[in-house]
Amino acid sequence: MPSRNNNQSTPKLLSLATAVPKFIMRQSDIESFGAGIFSDRASNFSRMRGIYANAGVETRYSCVEMEWYAHDHGWPERNKLYVENAVSLLRETALSCLEKAGLQCGDIDGLVTVSTTGIATPSLDALLMNELPFRSDVQRLPVFGLGCAGGVLGLSRAASLARAQPGSRWMVLVVEICGLTFRNRDKSKSNIVGTALFGDGAAGAIISSQSAGGDGDYSFEFSGEHLWPDTLDIMGWQLRDDGLGVLFHRDIPDLVRRDMGPAAHAFLTRHGLSLNAIDDFVVHPGGAKVIDAMMEAFNAPAVAFDDARAILRDFGNMSAATVLFVLERTLARGATGRLLLSALGPGFTAAFLTMNRSPS
Repeated sequence: MPSRNNNQSTPKLLSLATAVPKFIMRQSDIESFGAGIFSDRASNFSRMRGIYANAGVETRYSCVEMEWYAHDHGWPERNKLYVENAVSLLRETALSCLEKAGLQCGDIDGLVTVSTTGIATPSLDALLMNELPFRSDVQRLPVFGLGCAGGVLGLSRAASLARAQPGSRWMVLVVEICGLTFRNRDKSKSNIVGTALFGDGAAGAIISSQSAGGDGDYSFEFSGEHLWPDTLDIMGWQLRDDGLGVLFHRDIPDLVRRDMGPAAHAFLTRHGLSLNAIDDFVVHPGGAKVIDAMMEAFNAPAVAFDDARAILRDFGNMSAATVLFVLERTLARGATGRLLLSALGPGFTAAFLTMNRSPS
């Protein structure tokens, strides 16, 4: 690792970037598509059809055209598309992060790469390093299985690593190709819900424990997580012959409304904080009902979740990448003070991270 000034080890955000694939899909078109796909379960689909209007989603992005979803595809084909598109989006995101930070690939000391919607061995970071000139001694941490919580936890892991190695620069890369998990022979309610929510996207950030900051000099403070026991059936993937099948429990909003507040309170209390110390909430918008439940859990006004609702509306649920889209929007509107990032993922797991704007 290059020699650097080690007097300052507080991790700071240098840059943040997002990317989406080229195919845009509108909710009204997806609803019509779903009616055709699920026509053999017309009564069940009819009862659930309101989810398209109530999901809070207007547009999403996909790495394949809508017609692709109408046909059968095996696991090898799906995963090949996942790897190709994930690396492409990560490349775009990494280059954007570097440009915004005024850095080169050789300036990065470590990569934390997060994804749960496909399998890559060699890992995505290794594949990316064969396309971009990162140093051969870059430290790598590929992270799999955290689902929607992966964005917050990916930032947390990178910040911890930057803090442990003063003067280092870490790039966090998050990509989820959620659309490819749709299987047209799966007539379950979870699969129908997935068609109303999921989109594809990638996001990235550069975190440094050098003294110089960026993006309003936002520093990373505290991170933590909470896993509820006996909740393995709440959220996740079920591996099938033709791909990954989504698992959603219908009680997720109720669980959030009842249990998220105490978990957040316990996390903040451990670090001498309370919800009153939070100036902005940067939450993963799992769906419109989940945002409503978060609002109640945090006892916060509806306006506090405008950024989350806007990202859900324009991009859908991109799993782990989504919260970084929300963070980008929050910072772009000039947010000041302390931020609380939060997300929920399989396990059933809550992830928390606080960021604070350094005094000028």
